[in-house]
Amino acid sequence: MKHVYERNVPMKTRDAVTLYADVWRPLEGQAPTLLVRTPYNKESTAFGGGPGTAQPAVIAFLNAGYAVVWQDARGTYASEGSFAPKVNEVEDGQDTVAWILDQDWSDGTVGSYSGSYMGMTQWALATSGTEGLRAIAPTMASANWHSGLWYSQGGALCLSLVTLWNAMMYAAEEQRALQTGETSDSSTLVRLGAALMDPLALNDATPVADLPVHGKGRWFDDWLAHPDFDDYWQAQDWSQSMSSVTVPVLASTGWYDLKVHEQVADFVRVRTQGGSDLARDGSRLVIGPWDHMNLTGQYADRYFGIQAAADVTPSHVEFFDQHLKGKAPAAPAPRVRIFVMGIDQWRDEADWPLPDTRYTDYHLASGGSANTRDGDGTLELDAASAEARDGFRYDPRDPVPTAGGALLPSMPGFVGPVDQSAVDGRDDVLCYTGPVLTEPVEVTGFVQLKVFVSSTAVDTDVTAKLVDVFPDGRAINLCDGILRLRYRNSLSQPELMVPGEVYEATVQMSVTSNVFLPGHRIRLDISSSNFPHYDRNSNTGGVISSEALEDMVVADNTVHHGGARPSRLVLPVIER
Repeated sequence: MKHVYERNVPMKTRDAVTLYADVWRPLEGQAPTLLVRTPYNKESTAFGGGPGTAQPAVIAFLNAGYAVVWQDARGTYASEGSFAPKVNEVEDGQDTVAWILDQDWSDGTVGSYSGSYMGMTQWALATSGTEGLRAIAPTMASANWHSGLWYSQGGALCLSLVTLWNAMMYAAEEQRALQTGETSDSSTLVRLGAALMDPLALNDATPVADLPVHGKGRWFDDWLAHPDFDDYWQAQDWSQSMSSVTVPVLASTGWYDLKVHEQVADFVRVRTQGGSDLARDGSRLVIGPWDHMNLTGQYADRYFGIQAAADVTPSHVEFFDQHLKGKAPAAPAPRVRIFVMGIDQWRDEADWPLPDTRYTDYHLASGGSANTRDGDGTLELDAASAEARDGFRYDPRDPVPTAGGALLPSMPGFVGPVDQSAVDGRDDVLCYTGPVLTEPVEVTGFVQLKVFVSSTAVDTDVTAKLVDVFPDGRAINLCDGILRLRYRNSLSQPELMVPGEVYEATVQMSVTSNVFLPGHRIRLDISSSNFPHYDRNSNTGGVISSEALEDMVVADNTVHHGGARPSRLVLPVIER
């Protein structure tokens, strides 16, 4: 099929705003259309893609007989209007699909693909029942704009992501204003550009709400003004609308992607709550050893092999061929395809969670000195009969530095699998280590920590990290989580602690798939900070984003275990 490329094709929304798209359409006849709506500049992102990236190659879709439409979201780059994250994506997306269906080159079917924000615009279409939509393929995206993105599942602000993304988007707005003549003052753009040269430095400022590089009066302020999962955020949670999803979903993500927890949960929701048999039975899940930007499987402290590199294009073409063209795949596609770390192999599965998952408790134990990797903390299959405790001092002025994980920015030593030697020698890190394994132990699924904790403060955080300790001493992080203890019972209704009182809490530690090989050890690390992945808790019980460093107080935190307080790591064990 020959195509015509048209640049900056206009389309009017229902409120008379003109959005612009680049369109690859058939020279003759009609074709199914694949849509991408992006705030990141259609002309700089559409031409990328291919192996090692989260983006399928446009040329592959054209060769497969599709029309392709890449559109700048409202208020970004070529499109008119004002940009506000999420606000206009449902209506603008629906209007764009309706426009496509009205073109003489459209065969009346539309699919949507791409990742990150572009994946979330797909959830806008699918959860609103957009007419003409036949399938979506969100990569590294979530339907929940609160705990699937800007905040953690435990209520802490994803600080390094929020500061980076907002600086990037505000810089794009300033550049656009200069280009259109809306302003002639380039000082703000220069300031933002300088900040983006060292994005981690953005996280040092307190109060976070007064971060000067981000200015005032924009959505950054709104997010910080709503730390609870209140009406503001509940209106932005499309994960509660999965019963409206009637199209199949190809969900692709990475074990170290910042949205992996919610993306996998979204897949489960579609499988169990989807509004049609096609959505429930036709959706698929792919998870590799990747982070949000790096899909090669290569990291300084962990190399997963050449087979780990992503090539998402063939699976996308096959998926859309099936659901937009009615073309059966050469062989039935697996419902779930995961990369199992440890053995470093791809594996096909019947469903998620894996049907043979056995949730197993690994109990925390110690002689009272679990501090550092050289402490006496252990993991035991049997709970100790006697109660014990381990304590540490959390000082917000000296938080535990981030060492790997599922986050942004994607920088070596900051994201993905990282040797924990830089942090596990700190006295404010408790390490509970299992025995040297004589048989392999596979852990695949969602991981939790059930912990009994007390503090001298009215609020503090509990961080938990699952670690694979190699025979050579390397300690590689697999997944982690954080709980702001004011949210131990509800993200919507915070409850402060009574100092000294013991509380049972659950820390969601996200999701992983790893085989702990013989000679390795399973380890759990606990602390109260992971900075700047998450904002530091001030321990005062106040509005953290409005507090300066000098307002923050030290907390003496205690983990209780054994006896009537059986703190335990809950692992999804697979035995085959």
